[in-house]
Amino acid sequence: MKQNERLLYLIKNLLSEDRKYEKIPIPESEEERFKLLRSLMNIRPPKPVSEKFLAVQDEFLKEKIYSKGITDITDLVPVENGIYLWKGDITTLKCGAIVNAANSQMLGCFQPCHSCIDNVIHTFAGIQLRLECADIMDRQGIEEPTGTAKITSAYNLPCDHIIHTVGPIVNGKLTEKHCRQLESCYRSCLEAAMQNNVTSIAFCCISTGVFGFPQKEAAEIAVKTVRKFRKNHNIEVIFNVFTENDYTIYSGLLG
Repeated sequence: MKQNERLLYLIKNLLSEDRKYEKIPIPESEEERFKLLRSLMNIRPPKPVSEKFLAVQDEFLKEKIYSKGITDITDLVPVENGIYLWKGDITTLKCGAIVNAANSQMLGCFQPCHSCIDNVIHTFAGIQLRLECADIMDRQGIEEPTGTAKITSAYNLPCDHIIHTVGPIVNGKLTEKHCRQLESCYRSCLEAAMQNNVTSIAFCCISTGVFGFPQKEAAEIAVKTVRKFRKNHNIEVIFNVFTENDYTIYSGLLG
């Protein structure tokens, strides 16, 4: 099955799951078709699907990811001992684990094609990720507290695991509590990695963006917490940034 055939197969299967989707037209262009597929995956609740669907989905996503280009941690140059700074798409990073900035429901972003990292990670990992997260949350029985972390498989991503953490939301003035919670996010992710024999971890800029944590203060907490943890633990850390502003901030703190 060719990539365009896989794409069409996946769209038709997801549209057939709900009668309210019957009148949704399938676009002509491959780009618009992928947007439709991503939207359908984003809004889909955690529920089982056929083995054939998963097989086709996995082939499609892996080819989609690898076409973007994979960056292996072994190809990166550290900015200081055991610590790296890398600007790029975290879903193309090959390492032990990547960190997802999740919400307290821990099920991924349900807003179609939203630009948040939670949405992107769930999209390219595949629908299995939402199913695993739902199982974790069902067994837990409560929403995930701020500052904690959970580890899952990475499914179709090139990394081995995803570590999901819920960062603090800053509405208005930054407080000491916000800072303690963000520090706890980084520490919880590092501890989860060590407990699962993960030897390298890539952090996104947790709680910045829509969560409102000031970028400079967030980076200072991230770097301080990682350096402190690495004094007693052997784990490589990548600070993954997506904007030039974040890259400049981390460059000034590292090395």
